[in-house]
Amino acid sequence: MHIAIAGNIGSGKTTLTTKLSKHYKWEAHYEDVENNPYLNDFYKDMQRWSFNLQVFFLNSRFRQIVDIKESGKTYIQDRTIYEDAKIFAPNLHAMGLMSSRDFDNYMEIFNLMDSFIDGPDLLIYLRASVPKLVEQIQKRGRDYENSIRLDYLTRLNERYEAWIGEYTKGKILIIEVDDLDFSENEEDLGKIIEKIDAEINGLFQ
Repeated sequence: MHIAIAGNIGSGKTTLTTKLSKHYKWEAHYEDVENNPYLNDFYKDMQRWSFNLQVFFLNSRFRQIVDIKESGKTYIQDRTIYEDAKIFAPNLHAMGLMSSRDFDNYMEIFNLMDSFIDGPDLLIYLRASVPKLVEQIQKRGRDYENSIRLDYLTRLNERYEAWIGEYTKGKILIIEVDDLDFSENEEDLGKIIEKIDAEINGLFQ
């Protein structure tokens, strides 16, 4: 089984991936942030490095999906390949930070990859307001994220909502993050686990 967590920067994907992996004894695939050779450069000069960064993420995510399929195990994945192609790359293109030539090339690569893969069995979408995202980004204190602008997060949130509104790749569970603290509060985590249990049970009926 393939479970995936989607959500904007700072919505809590990695934290929830870790906690659910521990609770359910699932294998976890994380976003390759530490080993990404483009991330620091991207936040310093988005226009120069946007295409390189997005291709790196696309390749990394496709590799994860291949690994999940071949493993025969249940995996939980921190962010999906669809977010790269439906949210981040189009947003960079719309902001003038990725050229039309690079964007068209990128989308051709994604569409080819997409023809070889299935969506996750369950997609968990973490919906968070921009103030909540900012609060959580500041709390984790990654240097390269200090320069993320509010309008950038707002644009991403709008694209997430549009994508989720037309998502058809499989079952989806939406979690409203603003009123939850699943990183510190066991009761809040328990509420999420109850909802996931109900969705997973539904998959096997």
